[in-house]
Amino acid sequence: MSDDRAIEELRAEMQALRKDVTRLKDIHDVRTLHFKYGYYIDMMLYDEAVDLFADDGIVYFLNGIYRGRESVSRVYQQWFRDMFIGDRTHNGPIYGFLLDHFISQDIVDISEDGKTARGRFRCIMQAGSHDTKEKPVRPMPDQCWEGGIHENVYVKEGGVWKIKELNYNMLWQADYDKGWAHDSVHLPPIEKTYPEDPFGPDELFDYTPTFWPHTRVVPFHYPHPVTGEPWTGNEGK
Repeated sequence: MSDDRAIEELRAEMQALRKDVTRLKDIHDVRTLHFKYGYYIDMMLYDEAVDLFADDGIVYFLNGIYRGRESVSRVYQQWFRDMFIGDRTHNGPIYGFLLDHFISQDIVDISEDGKTARGRFRCIMQAGSHDTKEKPVRPMPDQCWEGGIHENVYVKEGGVWKIKELNYNMLWQADYDKGWAHDSVHLPPIEKTYPEDPFGPDELFDYTPTFWPHTRVVPFHYPHPVTGEPWTGNEGK
């Protein structure tokens, strides 16, 4: 083999390795971005959570779609604060209230051009109030569980990964004392859009997702790893 040919092959190998390293770093960055999102919402640090989104970010929650930074802010900095904290000016944890999100089973795939990514994560939540905490205006279970699946889209802007679409599919809820065998979802579907509902989404789904005790498959963003076939099913309905 000539020296020129050997150098050309080394260059090609280096380019391939560089691409692999970049892809692995991007996977790590997207994974940790979503984990950090989870830690922020644990502590009701909603200002920090909103700052993780791209300016044109989207949130899919229950049966509503929130488009753009203003609407994303309406979810976290208004609705969630009103529901969990009771004070839309407060950023951070409050005495006697637990809202822990356990995020796991992450699957992250980077696009060929390295500019976008998709991630699937499982979320298990423990929430509730200590009996010494003043009861909120909006009644909530004293202790409850929740489970759901994220199927998210991320975008790389200026070398920084941000959340482009946060698609949280809440699948079940249960009062801790009753357990999931004897309980169902206590958070109802959204009925009105903004501004009729001051916390409402920009638009509603054209269907209402089913919740426990119904079971549904949240569509997978990835093909089957062995057959290469995409999953086709009920599209989350």
